[in-house]
Amino acid sequence: MLFNSFIFIFIYLPVIVVVFFWLGRRNHTWAAGWLALASLFFYGYWDYRYIPLLLASIGFNYCAGLRIAQALKPVRKYWLVFSVTFNLLLLVYFKYANFFLDAINILNGADFQTLDIVLPIGISFYTFTQIAFLVDTYEGKVNEYRFVHYLLFVTYFPHLIAGPVLHHKEMMPQFADERIYRPSPTNFAVGFTIFCIGLAKKVLIADNLAPYASPLFENTGSPSLLLAWGGVLAYTFQLYFDFSAYSDMAIGLSRLFGVKLPLNFNSPYKAANISEFWRRWHMTLSRFLRDYLYFPLGGSRSGSFNRYRNLMSVMLLGGMWHGAGWNFIIWGGLHGLFLVIHHTWVAISKRLNFPSESVAWKLIATIMTFVAVCFAWVFFRSPDLATSWEIVRGMTGGFGVALPEAIGNRIGTLASTLQNFGVSFYLGGGSRFIETWGWIIFAAGIAFFLPNTQELIHRFEPALDFKASSEITNGHLTRWLTWSPSPRWAFFLGLLTLLSLLSLNRPNEFLYFQF
Repeated sequence: MLFNSFIFIFIYLPVIVVVFFWLGRRNHTWAAGWLALASLFFYGYWDYRYIPLLLASIGFNYCAGLRIAQALKPVRKYWLVFSVTFNLLLLVYFKYANFFLDAINILNGADFQTLDIVLPIGISFYTFTQIAFLVDTYEGKVNEYRFVHYLLFVTYFPHLIAGPVLHHKEMMPQFADERIYRPSPTNFAVGFTIFCIGLAKKVLIADNLAPYASPLFENTGSPSLLLAWGGVLAYTFQLYFDFSAYSDMAIGLSRLFGVKLPLNFNSPYKAANISEFWRRWHMTLSRFLRDYLYFPLGGSRSGSFNRYRNLMSVMLLGGMWHGAGWNFIIWGGLHGLFLVIHHTWVAISKRLNFPSESVAWKLIATIMTFVAVCFAWVFFRSPDLATSWEIVRGMTGGFGVALPEAIGNRIGTLASTLQNFGVSFYLGGGSRFIETWGWIIFAAGIAFFLPNTQELIHRFEPALDFKASSEITNGHLTRWLTWSPSPRWAFFLGLLTLLSLLSLNRPNEFLYFQF
């Protein structure tokens, strides 16, 4: 089931919300259990055959967590190693078995048949979530073990399919808080606002960029400079708005229940260096890789060489987490290399007293970071290495520079001047060329110059008309704040939502579903 579908918005979500709060007035455990069951239904709507796998994973890790918590210290470590290994083997089988078989066939000339395996959706997210739970249990950071809350923590539908990667300490205490079981006008207003903004990003921007990105990667054909960059930039912004949309919609949906998810996306293309990019892109995955891989490997504690080795190792593993293929390994390796270069430059610039804080340098650094990320996205998106190298060659001018003849006919004598500089003209494609770059400029303007969702809400919130209200609930006086947005804001959000709903004829999956 997709967040951007009629059945989710008009049937599933209203039923889940109404029943949750109806049960919440009677029994909090029943309400939490209902939300967990509804989340399992949400997952099973994609393919019910993988519900037993999800439940088995949850049951195993919950029991393993109890064993780790209750065992003596020497035994606890064995339980931790065993349970983490089990999770990783499960992930390796479903996600990487065929990749390893293909690699063996290529390297050794073997003839192993690939396995008929369908990747269970969301397995990377719920596996990493539970590994973090096991490690934190071993370190004595887990204080709440109610099974219904653990079941809800793992299956919670706003995050189950494509993140964020959650920590138990962020979620399970919220499920134990009685306030989430009472409906709040503020939570509804904020939640629906964020959800509708995310919906608009998905259906009005990301999905409209897709037709201008896909042809380049599906039928490369020696692209010239502008065609290669047009397709790559279209994908760069498609992925940006697609993932930003999912992150917003997940946060908005969760807020309806009074539950706050961690921020997972914060205008990463505004980053002035690659380290900042990873603090803004898929923030919870970056946090997981830092806390459970980079720091255990030693982090930056043992000198520059070990620091760079650890950075490269973590990014290579991060690339493999995204997908089983050489393209993803190269993508992760490129980001590892970018991080090494960045930290080396920071060390050198400090010795040289380089004015890295100047406005001009920050602008140059932001452009350089964005271009580096774009080149890496080529490997992330391409179906194979041959396609990747073909596109990279086009982006670097290896196939020349060409413009549609229709554009050449409209620029008069400038066309002959451009030809003197090696620019050629080809028949057809004029309107598509203009549409592609029009969408790119539009998307870039939003990504680089407008506030993101959390900035928009934060800036707008102080100007809201907050009215104190009260209600008698179970004999207790409860007060809350009612969010009453201005008429102008309400009209804009309503228009945006209407346009989004009118564009839901054929809802498209979110790109991160495949990871």
